[in-house]
Amino acid sequence: MTKRVVITGIGAVTPLGNDAYSTWEQIKNGLSGIGPAISFDVDKVDVKIAGEVIGFAPEEFIDLKESRRMGRFSQFAVAASKMAVNDAGIQIGKDIQPERVGVWIGSGIGGLGEFEEQHKKFIEKGQRRVNPFTIPMFIPDMAAGRVSIELGAKGINNCSVTACASGANSIGDAFRVIQKGDIDMMVAGGTEATITEMTIAGFSNMTALSKNPDPKTASRPFDKNRDGFVIGEGAGIVILEELEHALARGANIYGELIGYGATGDAYHITTPAPNGEGAQRSMKLALEDAGISPEQVDYINAHGTSTHYNDLYETLAIKEIFKEHAYQLSVSSTKSMTGHLLGAAGAIEAIFSLLAIKEGIIPPTINYETPDEELDLDYVPNVAKKKDVQVVLSNSLGFGGHNATLIFKKFTL
Repeated sequence: MTKRVVITGIGAVTPLGNDAYSTWEQIKNGLSGIGPAISFDVDKVDVKIAGEVIGFAPEEFIDLKESRRMGRFSQFAVAASKMAVNDAGIQIGKDIQPERVGVWIGSGIGGLGEFEEQHKKFIEKGQRRVNPFTIPMFIPDMAAGRVSIELGAKGINNCSVTACASGANSIGDAFRVIQKGDIDMMVAGGTEATITEMTIAGFSNMTALSKNPDPKTASRPFDKNRDGFVIGEGAGIVILEELEHALARGANIYGELIGYGATGDAYHITTPAPNGEGAQRSMKLALEDAGISPEQVDYINAHGTSTHYNDLYETLAIKEIFKEHAYQLSVSSTKSMTGHLLGAAGAIEAIFSLLAIKEGIIPPTINYETPDEELDLDYVPNVAKKKDVQVVLSNSLGFGGHNATLIFKKFTL
C-alpha cells in the first residue's frame, strides 16, 4: 500500500531572510530581496545586481572550524536543515531511529565559488597553497552529505543535480522513497551559492541574465519588458514524513504532497521545448499521480524566470493542460522577489506553496507593469491575494530539458 506523505517542518535561507517565516513575510508584502551585487567585482562583468543572502552567520548552526571546511552552499543547506528539523519538533536518535531518516538535497552547480578561489591560488602560488578540502567544498552532493553528518541521519543519502529543477526533483524523489515505505522521514530540498564572476559571465554571455541596472525592478516575470532572470542564492528544506508516523507523534502538518511529475524535453540544452511540451507532460503526470482533475488546482507557483521563452512556453503549457480553468487559476512567480536560486528555487517555492495553503494567501508577481499580449493569465500582479487555497501546483524547469512538478494539498484525514 502506498504511504501518504506530509510536510512537518520547513527551513530556509534566502535573499529575503535567513529563515522561512521572515522570508514569507517579505513575499506576502511584495518586497524584493535583489540588490547591488557585493559578492563579485562588478567592474569585470556587465551585470551589477543579484539576490544575495545578507547577514548569514554559519557559526550559529555549525562548529566554526567545520564551517570553514564547507562550501557556502553546504553551509546554507545545513542551516536550513537544522531549522526544518527543529520546526518539525523531532530529535533524530531519540524520537526516530537514525536509519529511518534520509537526506535528499539537490544543487545545480555546487561550490563553484570555492573552486574558482582555489584555482586562482593554484595558478598564482602553486599546488601547495590549494586547500586540501577543495574537492569536498565544491562537489554538489556534499550538501546532502554534510547534512546527514550534522543531523546523524543514516537512511538514504542522495543529491539530484538537474539544474534549476534540482530542488523540486530532490523533494519529489524523496517523496517516492517514503511512499514505498523504505523510510519514515526525509530531509529534502535544494541549495545554491554560486554568485561568482564566472557564473555571471557565463549566464550573461548566453543572454540569460537581465541587464536592467535597477535591482528592484529587474526581475519581472510575465511582463512584456522582461529581459532575463536575476541570479540568487540560498537554500530551502522541507521535512517529508510518512503520515502515520507524523500523526503518532502529534506533529504539526503544513500540508500533504500528493503528486510528482518529472520529464525531459529531449530538445535543447537551454531553450525549453516549443509550447512547453515537456512542462505539459510533467504537469499532466503530477495531476495523474495526485489523482485529481486540473479544475481542483487553485494556484500555480510558476517557474516564471523572467526570460522570454520560459514565461511564454510555461504559459502555453498551463493553458494546454488546464484549458478554460487556466483563466480561473492564480499563477505567480515568486522569483520576481527572490531572484532565481537555480538548484534551490524549486525547494523555496515548495515552501511558499505550503505557506500559501496554510495562510490562504497567494503571493504576487511584482514588477508587473506592461502586459504581454501573448501572456493572458492571472499572474497576481504586484499585490498578494487572499484566497482559500486547497491545492497548489509548483513547476521547476531546468537547462538540459529537466521538468519537475510538485502538487501540494491542504491536509485532511
